[in-house]
Amino acid sequence: MFDNNFWKNKKVLITGHSGFKGSWLSLVLTTLGAKVFGISLAPETKPALFNQIKLPKKIEFSFFIDINNRSDLNKKIIEIRPDIVFHLAAQPLVRQSYLNPLGTWQTNLMGTLNLLDSLTKLNDLCAAVIITTDKVYKNREWDYGYRENDELGGYDPYSASKAACEIAISSWRSSFCKGKLNKEKLVIASARAGNVIGGGDWAKDRIIPDLVKSFSNNSNIQIRNPNSTRPWQHVLDPISGYLLLAEKLFKTQKEKEDILDNNYATSFNFGPSIDSNKTVLELVEEITKYWEGSWSINENNDGFHEASKLSLQIDKSYKFLNWYPRWDFHESVQRTIEWYKKVDSNESVAYNACLEDIDLYLQK
Repeated sequence: MFDNNFWKNKKVLITGHSGFKGSWLSLVLTTLGAKVFGISLAPETKPALFNQIKLPKKIEFSFFIDINNRSDLNKKIIEIRPDIVFHLAAQPLVRQSYLNPLGTWQTNLMGTLNLLDSLTKLNDLCAAVIITTDKVYKNREWDYGYRENDELGGYDPYSASKAACEIAISSWRSSFCKGKLNKEKLVIASARAGNVIGGGDWAKDRIIPDLVKSFSNNSNIQIRNPNSTRPWQHVLDPISGYLLLAEKLFKTQKEKEDILDNNYATSFNFGPSIDSNKTVLELVEEITKYWEGSWSINENNDGFHEASKLSLQIDKSYKFLNWYPRWDFHESVQRTIEWYKKVDSNESVAYNACLEDIDLYLQK
């Protein structure tokens, strides 16, 4: 597990901190004693985990800035002067990317480049972990998982924009983060994870939020793509990977002259164990063990392409970071649904429900 002492008083910037995963990451870092700063848009969902746990009161500062506004973003980064950056700000939904492709490309690609440009201007060591997705790979509908050196691709605008991000990150690292050009000591890695579940996700067109809302209202829900396989994992698993990667990235670069000597300045997969690669139908059946509800299968095709098979190989993360998923599919689903059931009966317990999950995870 990560080094608690390393994070104490570290200045950590999280973009996208108002989102589901960003809120969880912010909360974990506060428990480790980090000084957390957030940059994001205001929460887009009601409810939103960000508001449910009253996150602005628990971190140093929360700034509502669009990462597409390069001037405002640059000013805040120079003001904060972070030691560590986790970049999560993005348009994260595949179906939304079909409806707003240009906005998706603008935020996911150019927003990331705006961030990297601002970080390059810093004068102190800064380790940046850019969060992309498991969907960056050219999906060949393989039965086995993708490795970090497999071909990048992306059928839909979301996946393609994130794959382009990976190319942009590699280019920026090669162009501006080595030799004499790297006097600022910016060091960059990318993290690939996806299909994350956990309490507090209220995003539109996601299977668990849709199920929870339906079950809470005693209404029937239609399930799309029941036979599609995904690498389901609890949000705390990839977060632990992000923290380990950032820690190794920072510590190693502190001792190096050139970024090319840093084995962590590259891409890493964070996925579940192979037996957690389950179909949507298997996920729904597991959920109904903990929360009864009615559902049916929607056989209609809405025209939006989605991959039917997707999984990741995580050998590299295990070898270099000693990282592995701590919660299996069953425990991940159970913890997730129990969180929603607690909050459904009393929304004020959201913060304590998150802390309970964090404590259990760290004890694993």
